Amino acid sequence: MSFRLGVDVGGTFTDLLLIDEQSGNHWSAKVPSTPSDPSLGVLQGVRRVCELANVEPGQIHHVMHGTTVATNAVLTRSGARVGLVTTRGYRQVLQIARSFVPGGLGGWVIYNKSEPLAPLELTVEADERVGGDGSIVAPLDEARLRDALRGLSDSGVEALTVSLVNAYANGSHEQRIRELAAEELPNVPISLSSEVLPEMQEYERTLTTVANSYVRPVVERYLGNLQAELSQQTRGVTLHILRSDGGLASAETAARYPVNLLMSGPAGGVAGAIWGAKQAGFEDLLTFDMGGTSTDVCLVKDARAQLRRETTVGDLTVRASSVDVRTAGAGGGSIAHVPELTRALRVGPESAGADPGPAAYNRGGEAPTVTDAHVVLGNLPELARLGGDMQLDRAAAERAVQTVADALGLPLMRAAEGIIEIVNENMCGALRLVSVEQGYDPRDFALVAFGGAGPLHANALGRLVHAWPVIVPPGPGVLCAYGDATTRLRNEVSRSFIRRFSETSRDEVANVFEELTAGAAQALDAEGVPRGEQVPSFQMDLRYRGQGLLLTLDVEPGELAEGGLEGVGRRFDELHRQLFTFALDADKEFVNLRAVAESRPSSFFAPSIAEGGADAAEAVLRPQSLFCENREHEALIYDRAKLRAGNRIPGPAIVLEMDSTTLILPGHKGEIDAFGNILINPA
Repeated sequence: MSFRLGVDVGGTFTDLLLIDEQSGNHWSAKVPSTPSDPSLGVLQGVRRVCELANVEPGQIHHVMHGTTVATNAVLTRSGARVGLVTTRGYRQVLQIARSFVPGGLGGWVIYNKSEPLAPLELTVEADERVGGDGSIVAPLDEARLRDALRGLSDSGVEALTVSLVNAYANGSHEQRIRELAAEELPNVPISLSSEVLPEMQEYERTLTTVANSYVRPVVERYLGNLQAELSQQTRGVTLHILRSDGGLASAETAARYPVNLLMSGPAGGVAGAIWGAKQAGFEDLLTFDMGGTSTDVCLVKDARAQLRRETTVGDLTVRASSVDVRTAGAGGGSIAHVPELTRALRVGPESAGADPGPAAYNRGGEAPTVTDAHVVLGNLPELARLGGDMQLDRAAAERAVQTVADALGLPLMRAAEGIIEIVNENMCGALRLVSVEQGYDPRDFALVAFGGAGPLHANALGRLVHAWPVIVPPGPGVLCAYGDATTRLRNEVSRSFIRRFSETSRDEVANVFEELTAGAAQALDAEGVPRGEQVPSFQMDLRYRGQGLLLTLDVEPGELAEGGLEGVGRRFDELHRQLFTFALDADKEFVNLRAVAESRPSSFFAPSIAEGGADAAEAVLRPQSLFCENREHEALIYDRAKLRAGNRIPGPAIVLEMDSTTLILPGHKGEIDAFGNILINPA
């Protein structure tokens, strides 16, 4: 027997899912995260899930891992000391940046610009010049560059970035600088812009490559240690890392290009939601992942997550493909407070995290959190055991929430309900960002809820955005790990291709895509994926002539041959109209072309559950009083493990399982489908 393991490291818990590759049976575990060294939590979780499955770690052949190591390095500014080599005259490329200030009309008043990840004192210039057509205008002055590299070595740089102007058209000078730097700065990782992002626009290319260097040493160290520890426990396991775009990369590739991992964690949940919902018959989804610290939402159309060509972490935006996930600072650990100045209730973005956690965890936390409000309202009964063994302390939760009630002059229950209502509105705003503001009507989508806290809020979110049914998959608290375990290998290769439609032809574009496809396939070749099992797809970055804005269009391999450039132009007009309500009668222009190679989708299928009648009485544990809509209700608590296909659950009701709790509101009903999903609709 062989097994594959999905591992997702979150801010509060580390989730693991072990799958039997032959039978499809699976076991899940949830252990506290260890922020100081995430690998410790991963290894503890491996031992836990193997004990639950009665499996030897040596039987695990593949580990798929979603990690936040790169993200945390950027957020906490704990990355490497980065040196930068630029073309002479471009030394201040990161300081000049782009003329954009976040924060709306008043942003310029309060915006404090962050220091570049590669400081000016560690930036040196190379005497060289490459033309926009790739021709060598001025050769590289190697002797002078060696002196500059020795200076960087004396300054103690820990990683080096080489980003020369127009290197996207010809990277030979960057490659030669890497050879020189390897002699002058031995054991220092070197990132070339012509390899990380071979596209035009020197600022974005430089920033992205510098970010790659910034997180590379910490990611290399983490993945190296994790691979070594896993190999000791599992006898040479294959480790793959989830990329920001929802695909898998080998541990070696992930360590070399960690800028592609900045949204690794959220991408796993989206992949798991797509996999589970598709088997249940739903392909148009709003995904809603609420954990202990934050909430991530994404729109999925035709079983494909919407992608962005930019990844943003904090105030850093790099040019790297990522699942279009929007994050709200709202989680089960979000702290409620009443500022003295406004006397208005606020929830988040501060979080109690994993240590000490909410007051109800009885680990020393005293601040009132969203989880504490649920405990007070009765939505999280004391029967609920978070992670399978964590007992909730209702009295501690009441003491914490009482501080909010006193500050507002409200009864305890009303204050607790107010906390839930505010956090729901915050998350509703995030859902609107990925749906309404992208030209989609949320009423056309199902809402998939997961994460440890997602199913508690899912029914209320469905009611706010009118997205039905609300789907709560089995094991929602570990669905991110399910996504890690069931996603597929992915690689992409891009090239700048500046042509007006009138200046090129369908055949020329097709030839470029053919070359890019061969390059994208090489990474999958190295992973042993036969060419016949690789699935290619194409992307085009397009704009109207003279426009600065780029829109990315996904193109299937046969689409260009059938519709030609005219068909591509019509689709671009439609996309522009969807996003901005209008299209221009202007020439269209290619900017970048991109080929994507993926392995075939996972062959795992969700196991069906036993059939049952409409009556779910056998799964009832006991009655429960809960406070909802400003009054008390009598609800029933159900054991999800005892629910059967066809069972119907009238609201109000609470469904308990090891890793999450589902709340069905009054006036709504839940129905169990053949795969164990809870489908919630208005009654």
